[in-house]
Amino acid sequence: MNWRNNILFFIIALYILGISLFSANFAIGSQDNWLDYLRSLFNYGNISTFPSYPYETKQQSDFLRPPLTKNITSDKISSIFDFEDAIISLVDKANPAVVSIVITKYVPIVEQYYINPFSFDDDFPLPPEIRKFFQFQIPQYKQKEELKKEKVGGGSGFIVSKNGLIATNKHVVSDPKAEYTVYLNNGKKYDAKVLAVHPVDDLALLKINADNLPVLPLGDSDNIKIGQFVIAIGNALGEFQNTVSFGLVSGLRRSLIANDERGNIEKLEDLIQTDAAINFGNSGGPLLNLKGEVIAINTAIASGAENIGFAIPVNRLKKMIDQINKKGFIEVPFLGVYYILIDEAVQKEYKLPVSYGAYVYNDKKSPIIPNSPAAKAGLRNGDIILSVDNEMITTQKSLAQIIAKKEVGQKITLKVLRDNKEILIDVTLDVLPKNLPD
Repeated sequence: MNWRNNILFFIIALYILGISLFSANFAIGSQDNWLDYLRSLFNYGNISTFPSYPYETKQQSDFLRPPLTKNITSDKISSIFDFEDAIISLVDKANPAVVSIVITKYVPIVEQYYINPFSFDDDFPLPPEIRKFFQFQIPQYKQKEELKKEKVGGGSGFIVSKNGLIATNKHVVSDPKAEYTVYLNNGKKYDAKVLAVHPVDDLALLKINADNLPVLPLGDSDNIKIGQFVIAIGNALGEFQNTVSFGLVSGLRRSLIANDERGNIEKLEDLIQTDAAINFGNSGGPLLNLKGEVIAINTAIASGAENIGFAIPVNRLKKMIDQINKKGFIEVPFLGVYYILIDEAVQKEYKLPVSYGAYVYNDKKSPIIPNSPAAKAGLRNGDIILSVDNEMITTQKSLAQIIAKKEVGQKITLKVLRDNKEILIDVTLDVLPKNLPD
């Protein structure tokens, strides 16, 4: 029996030895690949204390080698560190021109007091030993006559002129009873006046009394591409001044219905989507490209999602600033129709002949606003506006977006589908009325 056991033990030992040798060869090959990777990553060159093993197999090499090992070079690693340095330098230059906006307001003083709902008098006497079980204190509140001034909100902005013109969101400065204070990155603070708010866009301009301020350059939002890097800076949560986040342009021409903490609801169109973190308090801050130019103004986030933020293209702000500088006020071009953007679902529901365009329709009232440019030009209920100046209307490029790029008094040509025939209608745009008829 002993010789049989010895043979069995010898076979088991050979099996274990074979597995160990294979594992050692496998591990050595792995070590060699990762050492090569580290050499290329940190540019150490040839480290002689770690030998290479020529008997590494092709299968081991493909399995163990990191996917980027074959392509990483010291030049590429250097360029990564150069990229990091460029981001740091860009933020250093931009930060002084990014401001925090603090909103203060006189609010009522509410005083708390307590009552006992059980009151006992001579008509309803209770023995002292029982009364102690009815000693309840219910909190009540009453408003005092005097008011107190306190912080009620905050936002962000950025300086667009050396003499103190600051861009932000309309919803940040929408309370006419509030006071606004601008804090610079160096700690200085200024009382701010609301100079202008856009009638349609979520944009506003503040003015502070200061000179020789740092300014952020404004880029061109028409050239933005999906996938390009962006940097968001702002007063996150109203507490963390000049918080920086980095990300990509995730989408273009987004539309959404947004609401703020005061319950104001606004439809926002033609927005830039980014995964750079935008938090409450970031509203009004800049979204920068890698040249340090403002390409958009941070304005909204998707509730219930992570890293889905939206920003207004900067070219709309540039147009607003230009109008303020030239005219002292803001004019928005106005056509004067209610419409439904056509897609395949709308085409099917309303039995329309085309799957694009703007269907002039309203189920509650006339879709043509009286005395509007559309009414004067002869547009009718049921018309389908296919294009404006040969620019096709789609769900990604609405009629409102196209008209917003025009000027008040500008003559435009509409291609209209009426009774299955295409016709051209010339319209001269007017200024958007302050109060549209119901």
